[in-house]
This record gives sequence, C-alpha cells and structure tokens, in this order.
Amino acid sequence: MSWSVMSDRILRMACALAIGFCAAMVAGCTAGDDELQAWMDESRRNTPVTVSKLTEPKAFAPFRYPATSDVDPFNAAKLRVGIESPTRSGPRGPDMTRLREPLESYSLDVFKMVGNLKQGPMVVGLLKSDSAVHQVRVGNYIGQNFGRIVAISETEVAVRESVQDAAGDWVERDTALRLQESGK
Repeated sequence: MSWSVMSDRILRMACALAIGFCAAMVAGCTAGDDELQAWMDESRRNTPVTVSKLTEPKAFAPFRYPATSDVDPFNAAKLRVGIESPTRSGPRGPDMTRLREPLESYSLDVFKMVGNLKQGPMVVGLLKSDSAVHQVRVGNYIGQNFGRIVAISETEVAVRESVQDAAGDWVERDTALRLQESGK
C-alpha cells in the first residue's frame, strides 16, 4: 500500500468516528426528557393560579367651557387681536436697521457720570466705564435697551430707554446717570 491510500483510509475512519460520536451525543440528550416532562406537568397541576383583579378606571367627566362668547385662551386669534389692534398705545419700537453705537454694547449699570463740559450752547457729558472716560451728547445712544440721551445737565445725564413689556408692546422708560462725587 502506498502512503496516500493509507492516509485516505485513516481520514475516512476519523470522519466515520466523528459522525458516530455526534449521533451518540444527540441520542443521549433525549433519553432523560420523559422524566423532565413529567416533573413539569406535575408542577403545573400543583401550582395555584393567582390573578389580581384590575381596578376600575376613574370615570371621566367632560368639562364644558362656559365662556363661549369670550375668546378661547388657547386660540391663536387671541394673539392676533393684540398684535393687529390699531389702538395700541406707546411707540412702535426702536429702529432696528440703524447702526448701533459703541456705548450700546454696555449695560447702563457700568456707567458713572464724572463731569460735563460746556462749549457755548452745547453740553457734553463725561461718563466713566471701567477705566475709560467717554464723551456723550444729546441724541447719542447708550445701554443695551435702546437708550437715547435726551438731556445733559450739570448733575445728571437723562436717558430714555425703549423696552418691551410682557404683552410685547414697546414702552419708554426714563432713567438718569447722576454725578458721582469722589470720596476724599
């Protein structure tokens, strides 16, 4: 016999042994199945079935909105009535298209009036923010709420701001930056 014929026989015998071993394993797994099935059936018969009763759902009582002649508070028409009303009071709002001035990037809280200059009829206010002193004139814009300087006196700079109220209307609010006396 040649070497290749002998290795071919060995390979065939190994395959036959592997198939036989797998068949024995599968047959061995099903042998104890009857005993297990009998125990499961007995456990099902002896275990009491308990199902808790579900509670009844609460009865829903529909609510009828009594103010049918009024505007529904959840209707978008209520908002349109407020916006389109021609009798709204107050200014229409600031000019959003104009270029903003440098002092509008600061809050009014950071400014302190430290003095004023008078050149003929024109009065210039001196406002300090951080470490810089700024010259302001009537008509300059200041602060983050569209504030405009309306008057400058020896003791204060009067500012009129435009802010929105809760309804969205623009309201003008007057405030003043008063002269800060230096403590010696």
